[in-house]
Amino acid sequence: MINRYFFTIQFILILAMAAAPVDAFSQTKANARVVILPYEVYSEKDQDYLRTRIPEVLKTHLENEGAEIPEIEIPKGHPIEAAVKKSDIGTIREFGSDKQADYVIWGSITWLSGGFSLNSKLLTVNETGPPEIFYEEGDAVEALSSSVKALADKLILRIFKWESVAEVAVEGNRRIEDDAVTRVIRTKPGMRFSRNVISQDLKAVYNMGYFDDIRIESEDLPGGKRIVFHVKEKPTIRKISVKGARAIEEPKILENLTIKTGSILNVFEIYKNMKQIELLYKEKNYHNVQVSYDIIDLDHNQADLEFIVSEGEKLMIKSITFLGNKSFSTEELQDLMKTKEKNFMSWLTSRGELKRDQLEQDVAVIRSHYLNNGYMEVKISDPLIEMEDKWIHVTIKIEENRRYKIRKVDVAGDMIISRDKLFEKLKIPKKEFYDHDARRRDIMTIQDLYSDEGYAFVNVSTDLDQDEQAGVVDIVYHIDKGKQVYFERIIIGGNTITRDKVIRRQLHVYEQELYSSQKIQRSLRNLHRLDYFEEIRHNIYKGSADDKMVLKIDVKEKSTGMFTFGGGYSSVNKLFMQASVTQRNLFGRGQILSLKAEIGGTSNIYQLSFTEPWLFDIPLSAGVDLHNWVSDYDTYDKDRKGGGVRLGYRIFDYTNIYLRYIYDIVTLEKIEEDASQLVKDMAGENVTSSISMSLSYDSRDRIFNPTEGADHRFTVEYAGIGGDVGFTKYTVSSGYYIPLLKALEDAVPEHISGIVGFLHGEGGYAQENAGGILPDYERFYLGGMNSLRGFDWRDIHCFDDDGAEIGGDKYVQFNAEILFPLLPDVGVVGVLFYDTGNVYNNNEALDMADLRQTAGFGFRWYSPMGPIRIESGYILDRKEGENRGGKWDFTMGTAF
Repeated sequence: MINRYFFTIQFILILAMAAAPVDAFSQTKANARVVILPYEVYSEKDQDYLRTRIPEVLKTHLENEGAEIPEIEIPKGHPIEAAVKKSDIGTIREFGSDKQADYVIWGSITWLSGGFSLNSKLLTVNETGPPEIFYEEGDAVEALSSSVKALADKLILRIFKWESVAEVAVEGNRRIEDDAVTRVIRTKPGMRFSRNVISQDLKAVYNMGYFDDIRIESEDLPGGKRIVFHVKEKPTIRKISVKGARAIEEPKILENLTIKTGSILNVFEIYKNMKQIELLYKEKNYHNVQVSYDIIDLDHNQADLEFIVSEGEKLMIKSITFLGNKSFSTEELQDLMKTKEKNFMSWLTSRGELKRDQLEQDVAVIRSHYLNNGYMEVKISDPLIEMEDKWIHVTIKIEENRRYKIRKVDVAGDMIISRDKLFEKLKIPKKEFYDHDARRRDIMTIQDLYSDEGYAFVNVSTDLDQDEQAGVVDIVYHIDKGKQVYFERIIIGGNTITRDKVIRRQLHVYEQELYSSQKIQRSLRNLHRLDYFEEIRHNIYKGSADDKMVLKIDVKEKSTGMFTFGGGYSSVNKLFMQASVTQRNLFGRGQILSLKAEIGGTSNIYQLSFTEPWLFDIPLSAGVDLHNWVSDYDTYDKDRKGGGVRLGYRIFDYTNIYLRYIYDIVTLEKIEEDASQLVKDMAGENVTSSISMSLSYDSRDRIFNPTEGADHRFTVEYAGIGGDVGFTKYTVSSGYYIPLLKALEDAVPEHISGIVGFLHGEGGYAQENAGGILPDYERFYLGGMNSLRGFDWRDIHCFDDDGAEIGGDKYVQFNAEILFPLLPDVGVVGVLFYDTGNVYNNNEALDMADLRQTAGFGFRWYSPMGPIRIESGYILDRKEGENRGGKWDFTMGTAF
C-alpha cells in the first residue's frame, strides 16, 4: 500500500485529461496576420515617441501568442495616416488587403489633466462591418504599461476567438477551505481559458498533498467558462506508530516528527518524516537504517499510519588515522580527542560512536595543539569519513610545515608600568616555541592591567615577524591605552524583590570612579555569593562623553526561601530527620530569618535566628538566636535552653570579625551508672554565660560547591561571666578550594575542565578556668557528615580514668576532596574524599600517628529544590568491634 495513493492520483490525472471535453481543452491558434498602424498622440507635452512605441508593445504581445505582424514603414505624411484621421474604413481595409492581413489595428492616446485615454480599433479585413472599438484609461504615466498589456489581452481574445474564464469553483472539499485551493491555481475569473494553465493547476492542487481524487470540468456561461475543481479529500490520521525501533524509543521518534495525529494524510509529509527518522538513527551511527511506511484504512475517512524501521547494524569507529603527522604520534593526537576508536568497553561507555560536531571540535583541539607548540602554519583537512560494512574509518590529513622558535618579544606603545614588571606577568617570553594560547592570554593580561587603571578601551595588537628560513618569529605587542574612563552611572535592573541598596552595597565600583575590570569582576562575585540570583549579566555602554561609561547590571532573581530536610541513621541517634525553614532575603532587605528543627530517636533540636547583615547601612551585622536542644545520650539526657546575640564587622576584604554572647541553662538528667564522673557531678541545672570572638576570612566564589577560594576561621570562647560553667575554648579551621586544571593548564588538554580540589584542616583545645568546669557536652567528639565520614556522630571519643566515654579536650581533623562534574548542565558533582583525625584527653599529647582514617565517595547537586548531598564513607583503620562503615548520609533541600 506504500505507493497506492501516488499511483491513484497519477491515473486520475491521465484519465481526466483524456476524458475532458474537446471544446473545453482544445485551443487551436490560427496564424492570424495583423497590421498595426501608428497611434495618434494628443498631448501638450512632447510625447510623440508613443506613436510607434505603443504599436511595438502590442506587436510583442501578439507575436507571443502566435500572430504574424509584418514589418511596414509608415512615415509621417503617409496616405494611410490621412485615411485614419478621416476614418476612411474603405482605404484602411484596402491597405490591409494589400498587406495580406487578416486584421488592422490603429488608435490614439489622449492625455488629459487627470490621466490618459487609450482608444483602439480592430478592423476585420475580409468582412464588411465597422471596426470594433476598445478602451483603456489610466491616471498616470506609470499605468500606461499595464493599460497597453490589458488592451493587448482584449485584442488577443478577439483575434484568436479565445474564451475567457467567468468563474472558478471548488467542490467536494469538507475540511480544506476553498481559499486554500484557489490560492495555488493560476486560473482566475477574467482570464482567457488555457489548457496549459489548467494542466498546471491540476498538478499544483495535487502537490498540496491533501486529495485522493482531482477532476476538472468546464461548462459554458454567457460570460465565459465556469471551471470546477472536483476533489476528494485524503483521510485524517487517527494514530501514528513505529514498528521495529529498538535503538531509539518510540516516544522519542514520535516527538521528532512533524506529522501528527489528526492531520491529513499527505504522502509528501510522510516521506519527509521518513527522512527525519533516518537522520535520528544516523546521528546514533545506524547508517544502514531503512524506513518505510504502511497505511491502514479505517471507516469515516480515517487511517492509521505505521512507520516500519529496519535499523541495521550500528556502525562504530574502527580506526582514526593521521596522515602527515611527524612531530606528534598518532597516540598523542588521539589522546587529545573525545572521539575514540571502539574497544571492549564500548557497550558501556559509548566509546567509538561518531558524533560529527564533536569530531569538528576535536580537529580544532588538534589545530590548537600544533599552534601552541610552534607550528604557526599548520594545515589540517576536514576529516575523511569512510563507512565499510559495520565500521567507520576516520582519516585526518595534517600538513605540519615549519616549527617556529621565539627569537624576540617586545612591547611598544603606551606604557603605564615598566617593561620588566610587565614581562614578569607575560607567558610568551618564557616560551621556547611560539604558543598561540599564551599569546592570547598575554593580550588579556595586558588588557586587564590597563583596564584596572581606568583604560577601559585599551587596544592591544600583535605583530608577528616570521623568518621562514631561520624558523624563528619576533613578537611585538602594541599597546594603545586610549583615554582613562570613569563610571558615569551604575544602573541596576531586573530586581523586583531585592532592593537596590542590597545589590549596590556588594559592588566595589562606584559612580565617578575610574573604570576597573577587576573591581567589576569582584562585584559580580559578591553578587553570586549572595545566592539571591539565578542569573547575573552586566553590560558596559558609552556615556555622555568619550571618557565616561555606563555600567548596567541585570539580575534574574530566584527563590531565596528554603525548606531543607535531611536524615540518616546512626547507632547513637537511630533514625533521625532534620528540617529547616530559612529566608535569606527577608522582604528584599538581605535579612536572614531561620527556623531549624531536628527530630530523632535520641534528640530534638529547635533553633530560631535572625540576622541583619548591614546594621545602620554599614558592614556591621547583628543577630539574635534562640534554641532548645534536648538530647538523649548513651549515659544521660541533656536539655539545653537559651539564646544569644552577635555582632560582626568586615574589617578587610573577605575578612570579618564577630562577637557573640550566649546564655544557656543546661539540665542533665536520667544519668546512667556507667556515665563518667564528670557527668554525674553536673546532674541537675547548670548555667553557662559565655562570650566568644571569631576572626573569619572567606573568599569562596560561592557557598555550595565552590570552585576556588579559601575559608579560614579562628574562634576563642570564654565561659564564666557568672553561671556555673567556666572554660576557655580555642578552635581554628582552614580550607582551600583549588581549580586543579587551572594550576595545570599547560599540562592537560584545554577541553578538560571543572575538577576542583579541596583541602581542609581544623583543630581545637579547651581548658577549665580556675574554679570552673568544662562540661562533657562542651568537649570534642568526631564522626558524621561534616567530620569523619564513615563513623557515626560522636563515635570518636576518649575515656576517663574509670573507662567511661568522655569527650576530648583537644582534637585535630583533616579532609581532602576531589570534586568533579558528572552532569555539568544540571550541576551534578561527584566527590571522592579522605578524612583523618582524632580526639585527645587531658593527659594525652597529640599523636599524628594515631589519627583515624576514612575514605569514600558521594554526589552533590544544587537542584531546583536546593542543595543535596549524598555521601558514604568507609573506615580504613577499623578496630576490633567496629563496623566497616559504608552507610549513606544525606541532606536535601527544597526552595520556595
